[in-house]
Amino acid sequence: MRQLLILSGKGGTGKTTVASAFIKLLNAKYYADCDVEAPNLDITSTPNTKPKSEDYYGLKIAHINYDNCVGCMKCFEKCNFDAIKNVNGKPVINEFSCEGCGLCAYICPANAIHMEECVNGETLTYDANPRFATAKLRMGSGASGKLVSKVKENLRSGIITDDIAIIDGAPGLGCPVIASMSGVDMSLIVTEPTLSGISDLERIIAAAAFFEVKCAVCINKYDINLENTKKIKKYCDSLGIKVIGTIPFDEKVNSAINNRMSVVDIDCKAGEAIKSIFKDTIKIFNEKEK
Repeated sequence: MRQLLILSGKGGTGKTTVASAFIKLLNAKYYADCDVEAPNLDITSTPNTKPKSEDYYGLKIAHINYDNCVGCMKCFEKCNFDAIKNVNGKPVINEFSCEGCGLCAYICPANAIHMEECVNGETLTYDANPRFATAKLRMGSGASGKLVSKVKENLRSGIITDDIAIIDGAPGLGCPVIASMSGVDMSLIVTEPTLSGISDLERIIAAAAFFEVKCAVCINKYDINLENTKKIKKYCDSLGIKVIGTIPFDEKVNSAINNRMSVVDIDCKAGEAIKSIFKDTIKIFNEKEK
């Protein structure tokens, strides 16, 4: 399975809009939503089948056996995450603040604290044709990068194919993005001509270079600031990175999404631009494989 990853750096650039359009244009048999903290690819790209749901166990959480607790409060004093409160001389753990480091269990003189697995999220895999893998991280839980790795594992499980899988990555540059990059063949970075868009583009390109992931760039809503669009093109040219195309601001995009449609399903300028970007992206993607 060959993997084309769609990234953005910052959120709100149109990454998922582009990803859903690529899925439609490719008639993709395999795709995944790796934005486990706020998955939304299913708005336009959910198969008409019920998913297989599995609980995801990530970080362990500290639990106290009060029958053994002697009230020494060493756990309260040493917790680096302020996850343990002193409630009338009794330690009480806030599971949303606990980072699962295990220090409290290690130093407890009465062996009253143990680390216990808890449900950190839920994976959802649609096994029909197409296969769609995604997940939902439990609010306040950590280990989002591990959950992304599980999503990609579910997508690949039992499959040997040369088909292209479209991976909708997470925004930002945290653990979910790093996990999304693992094993991909190419990344298309969707950016926008804003100061924050340019800043995050620079960071995501640096990360792709570190992990030796080939990338190309497209500029969404390029016409809202033509001067910044020129800066993005100049910056990419200086690094030898191809700006594969530009997408104009188009109010019809929101209308399509609100109706659970891909932007390439309607007659609009943005959709036409994405069709051209798709053709050039697949061309570059396949050239990489030769």
